Amino acid sequence: MTQVILIRHGETEWNKQRRMQGHLDSPLSEKGLRQAQLLGKRLAQMKFDALYSSDSGRAHTTARCVAEASGHTVVVEPRLRERNFGVFEGLTRDEMIASYPEDYARFKSRDQHFAMPRGESGVQFRARAIACMDEIIARHPQQQLVVVTHGLVLDVFYRIAMGIAPDEPRIHELVNAGINRLRHDGTSWHIETWGDGSHLEEGMRTVT
Repeated sequence: MTQVILIRHGETEWNKQRRMQGHLDSPLSEKGLRQAQLLGKRLAQMKFDALYSSDSGRAHTTARCVAEASGHTVVVEPRLRERNFGVFEGLTRDEMIASYPEDYARFKSRDQHFAMPRGESGVQFRARAIACMDEIIARHPQQQLVVVTHGLVLDVFYRIAMGIAPDEPRIHELVNAGINRLRHDGTSWHIETWGDGSHLEEGMRTVT
């Protein structure tokens, strides 16, 4: 049994503005940095064997807060990046609708085979995330890992564990700097806890 604590990065400036991030980056907000520091303090009280992070700045900054508190080295893995949203990146919902109305309608239909211009389809993204996590799990049998990544990567593994299809509407929360405990038994993913933000101060919990 391999234990995995999946973490979404702290809140960013673009999260606050509700701009699509994807492979583009936005720095952690003041709140997001504090979330990451509180996360580091919480994880420093736990025993774990390895710390992985997406190479996107917002995830890596969050992971460095964990590393500084726990003494671990961050292992950077580019395949843990958020989905590539192509021409949507950096835009708000209204800007996407104004500039790319047909593409946005396809995207909102949850068509998993649709890739926005210069972007990545849901099928491609899901395959990348699963292949990456499969390799990480294989390197660390029967160990406990912390993986700092992005909201839709968390979404992939929540859906796998709960048997929810990728094209079903999302009803679960994706908490910035929250703790999501999963285990992998060699065959299947199982959720132990989801969206634990008990380490965050009052008013610090942010979700999408």
